[in-house]
Amino acid sequence: MTLDPKRDRLVIVASSLGTVFEWYDFFVYGTLAALLGRMFFPSENPTAGLLLSLATFGAGFGVRPIGAMVFGVLGDRIGRKYTFLATITLMGLATALVGVLPTYAQVGIWAPVLLVGLRLLQGLALGGEYGGAAIYVAEHAPPGKRGFFTGFIQASVVGGFLLSLVVVLATVFSVGKEAFDDWGWRIPFLVSILLLAISLYIRLKLSESPVFAAMKEAGTTSSAPLREAFSAPGNLKTMIVAMIAVAAGLTVIWYTAQFQTLYFLQSTALVDETDAKLLVGVSMLIVAPLFVVFGRVSDKFGRKPVMLIGYAITLLLLFPAFHLLAKAANPQLMAAAAASPVSISGSDCRFNPFASKQTSECGQALQYLSGRGIGHTGAIDDGGALRITIGTTTVQGFDKAGIEAALATAGYPTKANPGPRNNLLIVAAITLLGLLSASTYGPVAAIMVELFPARIRYTSMSLPYHIGTGYFGGFLPLISLYIVAKSGNAFGGLWYTWIVVLAAFAVTLFWLPETKDRDISK
Repeated sequence: MTLDPKRDRLVIVASSLGTVFEWYDFFVYGTLAALLGRMFFPSENPTAGLLLSLATFGAGFGVRPIGAMVFGVLGDRIGRKYTFLATITLMGLATALVGVLPTYAQVGIWAPVLLVGLRLLQGLALGGEYGGAAIYVAEHAPPGKRGFFTGFIQASVVGGFLLSLVVVLATVFSVGKEAFDDWGWRIPFLVSILLLAISLYIRLKLSESPVFAAMKEAGTTSSAPLREAFSAPGNLKTMIVAMIAVAAGLTVIWYTAQFQTLYFLQSTALVDETDAKLLVGVSMLIVAPLFVVFGRVSDKFGRKPVMLIGYAITLLLLFPAFHLLAKAANPQLMAAAAASPVSISGSDCRFNPFASKQTSECGQALQYLSGRGIGHTGAIDDGGALRITIGTTTVQGFDKAGIEAALATAGYPTKANPGPRNNLLIVAAITLLGLLSASTYGPVAAIMVELFPARIRYTSMSLPYHIGTGYFGGFLPLISLYIVAKSGNAFGGLWYTWIVVLAAFAVTLFWLPETKDRDISK
């Protein structure tokens, strides 16, 4: 592939902007998950509402492999260009419709049903979008620059997250917090129509990928890409390796750096929602160019070593980074938790985070502490009367006033008075996590394209990528928050990320081949 600066700029800009807009559509839901939980899943248990909202967020990821199969086949049969035009149209329309949905208060159970349906359509669309954009850019890139070219696609995913934060915050500032919670939350979803129009206008200027055009002219395109993806010698093994080593590993780091930090700041560190979004947004703005940088580094030193180093450092620094984040975001809370830990004992100490109301006093106490973001050392079911110990003070029974007084005496802050925080250190901690995400995500589009033959590339790449990202990553916020709610440990949910990254490191080390010098035209 020869260099053509004008063509290459158009390819990168059109593909990247389309990716930004498409991921904006997907992430605006994640950004507003807590509010949507209250709108569409009302409950006496705030944790249950958020968990159900996150489960709906995960549902969109759960159907991505189906979208990968549908649009992957189309991409391998009719072409890269027209397939990702179809995916962005479906995504934009589904997102805009969320903005006109009635809430639970208006139509009852139909509200969450309709919301889940639109999330499923978004997931189907996204199952075809990423593979199409990555392949299109990579097949235009000259040898030795595929990591650099496709790094813009990786940065565009972060761009979609940033754009969702910007639009949400701009709307809040424009209409006010009260109006935003009432009706203004619809605006970020409706903005999708404008983004769709811009993206279609730019993408319609593109020509077909030169690799696909050459295959079509030579008559070597696959007539059954899905069947061939599973039957071609060695291709199934490569897809499994790519799913674990690449897709699952990079995604849990990325979602931890973006969404987990956002929810952690809001629910555990008691940081105001708007402030939390601003802090995460600033951090991601710093990190975004690094995805291109690491893509370029992988062109020089190889995809595999860059990813291995990123995984290894993540395993070492994941927990320290979150402890640093907690101390920076709410030092008063961390000091109180260390000096006056909370423990619970009593009978029937079962706690279902999804239940709107707990049946026992012990369960009600656990629900209350979870909603307040107060960690505990674990509930002991000893068959006796409920006892809540906060430092040196013991509260008998589920006495809210007594619990509040004991927490206040022990120095635990409240949401109304969250205590001091170090914004600079918060940004530094989130930026560190974002750096680890960039090091593992930057080379990914290049390596996924290079792993598979051109005639079945769209299908073969999209399936493992969206299974890995959809199931391992898409349900990460839900799984992590559930672990935190059940265990009472604010950092307990990080073990999910750590274990998946460990598995990705091992599979990468032993089974993932180096691909940077491969000829992708065949």
